[in-house]
Amino acid sequence: MLKAAVIGLGSMGRNHARVYREIENVHLCGVVDSNKTTVANVSRLQFTPGFESVDELLKADRPDLVSLAVPTSMHFEFAMQLVEQGIHVLVEKPITQTVEQAERLVAAAQSHGVTLAVGHIERFNPVIVELRRRLGEGMLGRLYQLHAHRLSPYPSRISDTGVVMDLASHDIDLMLHLVNEPVVRLFGETLGSINDDREDLFNGMMKFRSGAVGILDVNWMTPRKVRTLTLTGSRGMFTCDLLRQELFFYENNSAPSQWDQLSILHGVSEGNVLGIRIERKEPLRAEIEDFIRAVSDGVRPRVDGQDARETLRTALAFIGSGRESVVQDMQTSVIA
Repeated sequence: MLKAAVIGLGSMGRNHARVYREIENVHLCGVVDSNKTTVANVSRLQFTPGFESVDELLKADRPDLVSLAVPTSMHFEFAMQLVEQGIHVLVEKPITQTVEQAERLVAAAQSHGVTLAVGHIERFNPVIVELRRRLGEGMLGRLYQLHAHRLSPYPSRISDTGVVMDLASHDIDLMLHLVNEPVVRLFGETLGSINDDREDLFNGMMKFRSGAVGILDVNWMTPRKVRTLTLTGSRGMFTCDLLRQELFFYENNSAPSQWDQLSILHGVSEGNVLGIRIERKEPLRAEIEDFIRAVSDGVRPRVDGQDARETLRTALAFIGSGRESVVQDMQTSVIA
């Protein structure tokens, strides 16, 4: 029986606590938040002790693993405290505020022999799992473009980061995961219409080593939630609705068949449309189960600190590009 705790009881933290309570062979031994009323409410709802500080939790009990869902500005401090005590950590994305902090945290986790997982939750969306499997089988052929739309109303809960870190980091991580090769250059445009100190609209483009292009359209200015991803390749197009967990493949009727390797693609024509069956599952539950499995079996989590560091580096490069109106060469630049 592994003992788990949750630190930070905002929207995500409360859901982490709920999921731990639902999983067999895991005991939720405590929840932590600086807000006394929030702690009391979640503690009562999840039938677990509540604490107002990490020190109080550690004096009362020592969890084996912790979900860290505090504001981004606190990720490094709290994660280091836990790692140095030999406690396995799942930190919500982004991993830290700076690449240097991420590197120090990754090194500390390695030296203390603990699992460091990062909550890039879309990796656990069943649509993405199935999409990556199909890409691996060559169903799309050569990948030309990935196009993400992630639009939302303004979140009053967030006060320490902009839309690139909060939303675009999901799609940056997905593109790095699906293409699985380095970004050579990128360019971003940002707009702050609601906030003076951080961006709430972002458009970005990044070029991968193979020539594939990733396009991101992300904002906090749309009165409707949209989470879609489109991939275009030589054999057709995948469309993904990440909220509805729906995946479709639009066949390019002019593409060479898998049996005709000598054919050359001369154009594009409309072919069959395939609705791909998805076994729906809550991504957060899949993420936490993966974290528990990594801790129990001593294996790499699906999203580790190195993955999250590269996503953070790319997100910071986009922010810098938008601020300075310059193309970032990712092969030579050092992003702190």
